[in-house]
Amino acid sequence: MDDGNAIHGFDAVAFFTEHKPVKGTASFAYVYKGANWLFSSQQNLEAFKRMPDSYAPQYGGYCAYGAAQGHKAPTEADTWSIVNGKLYFNYNSSVKKKWVEDQAAMIMKANANWPGIKDKE
Repeated sequence: MDDGNAIHGFDAVAFFTEHKPVKGTASFAYVYKGANWLFSSQQNLEAFKRMPDSYAPQYGGYCAYGAAQGHKAPTEADTWSIVNGKLYFNYNSSVKKKWVEDQAAMIMKANANWPGIKDKE
């Protein structure tokens, strides 16, 4: 989160529909799981409302590589990936390169680690 906005204020749906980071606006905001989600259009807001878990990033928007390593790390929007219909972010482009090298194994590790780290600061 960034200033209370999930994924630094980027539109989660746009990663799937426009295949790039697109900033959302306060005009199209929605509170989900205690975070303020911003969208770039009413259409994207409605899509998210219908199926938020389909669009929300994995690991609460924290770094997928970090989750695989057993900790939370912040992310940058330009490190996004969609794998098997799920949105992932990484700490930075260097970390994303490491994550992509063995994505399937990293996702398995992160999925196993996430329940134990999700509530940690």
